[in-house]
Amino acid sequence: MKKLKQKLQNGKVYKGTFLSLGSPVASEIISKSGFDFAILDLEHGAGNEKDILTQLQAFENGAAASIIRVEGNEHQRVQKVLDMGAEGIMFPRIKTVAQAQEAVKALSYAPSGLRGVAKMVRATNFGINWDDYYANQKNDIIGVIQVETEEILANLDEVAAIEGVDVLFVGPMDLSMALGIFGQFDHPIFNEALKATSEAAKKAGKTCGVLLTSPEQLTKYYQLGYRFFTLGADIGFINAGALNTVKQLNEVIKNE
Repeated sequence: MKKLKQKLQNGKVYKGTFLSLGSPVASEIISKSGFDFAILDLEHGAGNEKDILTQLQAFENGAAASIIRVEGNEHQRVQKVLDMGAEGIMFPRIKTVAQAQEAVKALSYAPSGLRGVAKMVRATNFGINWDDYYANQKNDIIGVIQVETEEILANLDEVAAIEGVDVLFVGPMDLSMALGIFGQFDHPIFNEALKATSEAAKKAGKTCGVLLTSPEQLTKYYQLGYRFFTLGADIGFINAGALNTVKQLNEVIKNE
């Protein structure tokens, strides 16, 4: 465990990115590139739960923590990737307090949670570290609730106060779509939602985060109290690198 959850309250900026390819090679590169965490995306990414194991193995020697955005919030799906060794879960499409409460119950064992018990799994070093893992799982596993629906905006204070919710994370694309102002990230309605999320997180002593579309946006969000940022994705890095390489080659060819 990279102990990222325990560091979140120090007020520092934590930077991450998305992994959408389901590739262990891309995961290894990202884990060693200087990011504090990466979100392995099962909701929109090309990979599936079977790919998560090799991706987590690739993270083993890197400094970045691994957070899985699950495709669905069912307990069995959450515990499966936690058993593989994930250090946190991002829950998409949360609308109500009850949904958030039910989601984070999958992060911990009874009596506070509903996670099924299996000692001989990768997360516990196949049983060798079970006692330590069990004792520390509530302090180590990060729960991230996405703020991307109109409904959750009316429940932010209650959601932020839930034990097991560590980060409120704004998904700008889905949230702006839900608010009827798609892509208008300077719109007053969107800015009000950003402020409300930050205030709810602050009151509950939690962290708030957001997906950036450019590095320059960080200053605006930082001033609002955001500290947990993602920018880009492995698929975007490859795409941008390929397009730039072709552009450079075409410039040389043009001059020949």
